[in-house]
Amino acid sequence: MSLSNSGIDPSAGTEPTPAPPRMSPPPPPPAFQPAPVRPLPTRSADGAPPVAVPSPPNSLAGTKKLAAVVPSRSVGTVQPKQPQSGVGSATRGILWRGELAIEAEKVAGEGSVAEQGRELSVEKAAPPWLISLVIHLILLLVLALIVSPAGQRLTTVVLEMGQSPDQGDDLESFELSPSDPNIEDALEMESVDVAEAIVEMPQELFSPKSLIESLESVQPEIASVSIPVGGMMSGRLGTSKEALLAAYGGTGQTEEAVQMGLRWLAQQQEPSGSWSLRGKYTDGSFSENRIAATAMALLAFQGNGNTHLTGPYKDQVEKGVRWLVKEQDRAGYFCKNLPRHEKMYAQAQASIVICELYAMTKDSWLREPAQRALNFAAESQSNLGGWRYEPRQDADTSVTGWYVMTLQSGRAAELDYKEEALRKVSYYLDSVQHAEGAAYSYQAGGGPSPAMTAEGMLCRQYLGWKRSDPIMANCVNALVEQKNFNIDDQDTYYWYYATQVLHHYGGSPWRAWNEKMRVQLPAAQVTTGKEKGSWAPQGDRWGGQAGRLYTTCMSIFCLEVYYRHMPLYAIDVDEHLGG
Repeated sequence: MSLSNSGIDPSAGTEPTPAPPRMSPPPPPPAFQPAPVRPLPTRSADGAPPVAVPSPPNSLAGTKKLAAVVPSRSVGTVQPKQPQSGVGSATRGILWRGELAIEAEKVAGEGSVAEQGRELSVEKAAPPWLISLVIHLILLLVLALIVSPAGQRLTTVVLEMGQSPDQGDDLESFELSPSDPNIEDALEMESVDVAEAIVEMPQELFSPKSLIESLESVQPEIASVSIPVGGMMSGRLGTSKEALLAAYGGTGQTEEAVQMGLRWLAQQQEPSGSWSLRGKYTDGSFSENRIAATAMALLAFQGNGNTHLTGPYKDQVEKGVRWLVKEQDRAGYFCKNLPRHEKMYAQAQASIVICELYAMTKDSWLREPAQRALNFAAESQSNLGGWRYEPRQDADTSVTGWYVMTLQSGRAAELDYKEEALRKVSYYLDSVQHAEGAAYSYQAGGGPSPAMTAEGMLCRQYLGWKRSDPIMANCVNALVEQKNFNIDDQDTYYWYYATQVLHHYGGSPWRAWNEKMRVQLPAAQVTTGKEKGSWAPQGDRWGGQAGRLYTTCMSIFCLEVYYRHMPLYAIDVDEHLGG
């Protein structure tokens, strides 16, 4: 969806852009330069792309190139490694090319009666002793099956694949376990309750200080991060949620505001299970986009720990996700019938919903639509390394940010994703960065803006930049010093990205932001009347066009930040808590 101001695309040359779509518009690029905090080191140009990626236009010299990343079953951020000559993608799993079937045919052919020229004399009637023997063998087999573990759930399936003597390949073994999502359907595993899928922290880890110390033990730095099983969404329930809320500065007021917002959203759901941007509420959008509206509402419910299996809003989530899945075609596309400027925003948001829900529950019926959505995300990436309004055409930072989170959600769900797609994003970001990566523009050649800077830096964080990088310090300090949270300067799109960047970074920049946000944002919520629990769109940079549901969902996302995604960086406990 277009985030251009006054209906004009910031990147447009001569072609006018229709009015911005109603979801997540990228703000036009006002002058924005991060204030230097320390001298910036010159970025090395090593780490050439491991795949052929055409150089984006207006690519800046001396920009940072991320090293190739390797896939990981852990669901943290992409882990960089040192470039090597002839870098290629690591192979996930072992591809079985059907050698067993081929060898079986060869053995059968070599041992056939016809080829050996043998003749057998066949008895027309079996002797009584043979019939008795067969019957007793059958009875013994039946008894063995009754007392054996056969029929119980398998714990390990081992396929041994070997070559015939005339082939020199070594014997290979491929071990699968029921926890492997690739064989869940074969084992007919039941849907897992989300409370069991989440790794709960022991009660002794409930205090903020002990929580952060436990996080440090598993993710000392982004380069070696390994988020525990349950992954980036594992903080949304139980003691984990309560501890994260306390550790990162949430309050009873922030959580009550979230609950009021969710109650308002539940009241707006249509009988079909979808939500509407125009709505039955006041101050809706000028145009309709049910895919985007439904995806945003579901993300708000899921961010608070609700799924279609558990939570006070499980019925709303189930109706909504079933409606959403019906809208997806075989290629994974939800939005082919939407207006051009709205397609890819809504597509990414719907994809995040399905991938998140599968990651949280591992419910097998969601695996196929989630994988289709993830495949579509990779296949729709343009040769510039990003995404824009149409699949494989052009790129802008606003749309690209949503697809980075789509790919990360797919990784969290342990789905098959294309590592190459994440590598390409880093080269796109190089083309729109300023101040060596401390600021970002909407498209190459444009000036940086706070919203695009926050979105670009969040992408960099998920792509593996370290917290110790002085360029990241430049960025977060500039965000707080030049455009700290201010309810009188309402821009929920900017707030959505800046809140995440600062939360992951932590320390004094996060405290400076959060001390204002946790007070001002709940205070701006409607607390009486028909629209109780929502946030009015008037005054928001894009709310007048996108409507009340948009500003409400984006505000809820901000107030769920304490536990919505696990923090990417471990930091000093005293620094984080302000001690």
